[in-house]
Amino acid sequence: MTITSLLISLLTIAVVLLVISRYKKHCKKKVQRRSKETWAIGIYEGVSPLELFPPKDITNPVLTAKEVTDISARFVADPFMIQNEAGYHLFFEVLNDKRNTGEIGYAFSNNGLQWKYRKVILRERFHLSYPYVFLADGEYYMIPECMGSGGIQLYRATHFPDEWQHSDTLVTGKKRLSATLDPSIIHYQNRWYLFSYAPKSKSLHLLIAETLTGPWKEHPKSPVVSNSPQFARPGGKVILYNGAIYRYAQDEIPNYGTKVWAFRITELTENSYYEELASNKPVVEPGNEWWNLTGMHTVDPHQRATGEWWALVDGFSIQQQTPKC
Repeated sequence: MTITSLLISLLTIAVVLLVISRYKKHCKKKVQRRSKETWAIGIYEGVSPLELFPPKDITNPVLTAKEVTDISARFVADPFMIQNEAGYHLFFEVLNDKRNTGEIGYAFSNNGLQWKYRKVILRERFHLSYPYVFLADGEYYMIPECMGSGGIQLYRATHFPDEWQHSDTLVTGKKRLSATLDPSIIHYQNRWYLFSYAPKSKSLHLLIAETLTGPWKEHPKSPVVSNSPQFARPGGKVILYNGAIYRYAQDEIPNYGTKVWAFRITELTENSYYEELASNKPVVEPGNEWWNLTGMHTVDPHQRATGEWWALVDGFSIQQQTPKC
């Protein structure tokens, strides 16, 4: 081995060790921050799904980790609700403190205001969160965020609301390199559209299929948002409002889960996509209560019979902990 080749080898090793060291430091900071986060679920109201505020007659939060009875929970977050003749059914992430892994919890309400925690209804070997629930052809489905599974997974309720089984793998990918985070789906003009986030490139991808189980393919305009930690990551249910489609985006500036913006999708076909920022103000942002002081990052809106809107939202604060000597 020549001196030149030896120097090149040593330099390569040094670069690899530096990259590994920085990655481990990044992961350690992420774990430390997460261990101090306290997430909870609340209710906001407004005249539209674009203007939501804390209600005066409801005490927030309506659900916290203290209500979780079947596991030791660190927090609850990512609320998604569906209503039927039996009542209001709320699904959300429960972070299992022992496993340090997300699981899907379930709570029930007769009026949408007071919630009773029931149990964890979905648990896998990998992390679960963001349980996007919806009804299609008379069946209840859920697409949770589960990047650790290596793709986007579809679950079907065999006995709603508490029994679910894996139905299909909609998309496969190589974890952080692929767009599998926070998948958000909508059926529009006889086609299915699926938004999902690629954390490595900070980009929002859009997929399209004629049927729910696919095959799914990348939309010609995908990614529809590129290199944007502020506007690319989904932050709640994709909805129809006043004849237009709206999507929510969680803002990761300056930190993960800071606030949520709304985007109006002005054109969505199998070949085209256009959107615009719905307002220069975020839909939700850090509040002045203990449960949402640091940020808010999920909006699940619903319209009342009176025409007004209400939403399940989540918020968090960072607990200041005394360093251990």
